[in-house]
Amino acid sequence: MDSPLQHTDVAIIGAGPVGLFAVFECGMLEMRCHVFDALDRPGGQCAALYPEKPIYDIPGYPRIDAARLVERLAEQASPFAPAYHLGHAVTGLEQEGDGFVVSTAGGVRVAARAVVIAAGGGAFGPNRPPLDGIEAFEGRSVFYLVRRREDFRGKRIVIAGGGDSAVDWALSLAELAARVMVVHRRAKFRAAPQSQAQLEQLAAAGQLELVIPYQLARLEGAGGQLAAVVVADLAGNERRLDADCLLPFFGLATELGPLARWDLAFDDNRIAVDPASCATSRAGIFAIGDIAAYPGKLKLILTGFAEAAAAAHAIHPLVHPGEALHFEYSTTKGLPGGS
Repeated sequence: MDSPLQHTDVAIIGAGPVGLFAVFECGMLEMRCHVFDALDRPGGQCAALYPEKPIYDIPGYPRIDAARLVERLAEQASPFAPAYHLGHAVTGLEQEGDGFVVSTAGGVRVAARAVVIAAGGGAFGPNRPPLDGIEAFEGRSVFYLVRRREDFRGKRIVIAGGGDSAVDWALSLAELAARVMVVHRRAKFRAAPQSQAQLEQLAAAGQLELVIPYQLARLEGAGGQLAAVVVADLAGNERRLDADCLLPFFGLATELGPLARWDLAFDDNRIAVDPASCATSRAGIFAIGDIAAYPGKLKLILTGFAEAAAAAHAIHPLVHPGEALHFEYSTTKGLPGGS
């Protein structure tokens, strides 16, 4: 049964870091927000996939864990009293008058003057390596994300992949694991150069092992517990790695879901936007963060933060028509209540 229709200024789809910062930016311009997310907690991929993963490119934080970043962003948004609809995947978006009605599978309906899509890459799940019988080990000794580093203390860990997640977790877990082995099909990684350099330094010091050039071949073990990971090179030569855990980091499989039916222009599975305003091809709908695409875009959290500010300023005349926006810096304007 549908709930009574609620009203707000801006509906934000996605409660990841960029969506949370959009609440702050809208709030600074005196616009109220309702925030939707299919997950039962704020934070998006940061909370669901790697809460303890360190992030190094947030201004003012030389290093901050993903979960801590989400906490600080939620704290920053809290003075503007956003309404959160967590565990509510948005399934419908209908034009109504000068605005939209956003609806969820759970019957929540919210009318808003503007919609901001901050849904990352859409619905997501891990890309599983094509290994026979891997399902029997998942959740017990094969993991696609790290929720708690301490769970891997003293373990023999095989990490497979060549991107940032593989490299970052290899660096992090090398501090507490009994052994870390990084399997990649070539010597060049798709990670930040400084991270790769640190990885190679730890390998040279014997603190982890680079198993290159190899790919996963099969798993050995019983009852859901790994005994070894067998890898093979391009010539078919195999090597057996004694292991307690396998962490395959081959990215996420994403799907747009209902977004694909909202008459938006797309660019390679992302929503095409005007980089100056983050406006989509439909008036009143904006997209920010990883879901937004335009020429020269850098897929960084801090880029999404800037896009949140641009979208909020573009939305202001829709919510407050005819009202001049005398923009002030937060250092002079302050926050509600004078704080």
